Amino acid sequence: MGMGRLIVLTGPSGVGKGTLLRSLLKRHPELYLSVSATTRSPRPGEIHGSDYFFVTRPTFERMIANGELLEWAEFAGNLYGTPRTVVEEQIRQGHWVILEIELEGARQIRKTFPEALRIFILPPSIVELECRIRGRGQDTEDAIARRLQRAQEEISAADEFDLQIINDDFDKALNRIEEALFAPAVC
Repeated sequence: MGMGRLIVLTGPSGVGKGTLLRSLLKRHPELYLSVSATTRSPRPGEIHGSDYFFVTRPTFERMIANGELLEWAEFAGNLYGTPRTVVEEQIRQGHWVILEIELEGARQIRKTFPEALRIFILPPSIVELECRIRGRGQDTEDAIARRLQRAQEEISAADEFDLQIINDDFDKALNRIEEALFAPAVC
């Protein structure tokens, strides 16, 4: 791979970021997925150090104070952030590191890592996004309304990113991400 690189993947909840990312990593195991730290409790089946680093709020606040995070944000009452040391070490070793993070964190990365490739995943429509969120069967009506309101705010920021990809056809969206990462530069 040569030079290390930071890639940021952002988009509203329910847009399919995680599914796209899992498929991308299966096709390209040489990519390194950064594991975020969070103060939320593990969901069934989640593993500390693999899905997230699950930490207490005081530990997370210490990490912020000590500059140990590349970015961090509060979402749904919990703190999420990217541990700095591991990402910087992976990039120094020439690896391409992917962050799947919220808009607020992506904006911080633009300042701390301006050379990062920032990709925003869009839903085909708000109606389709609502169907996807409801289809997961995980949220109350109130939570769905909050997610949709936040999604509209996030979608309005899509033009801040290097690339916007509409996830209306999964295979096409995945191919567009691969093209952005691996297609040779045209002079």
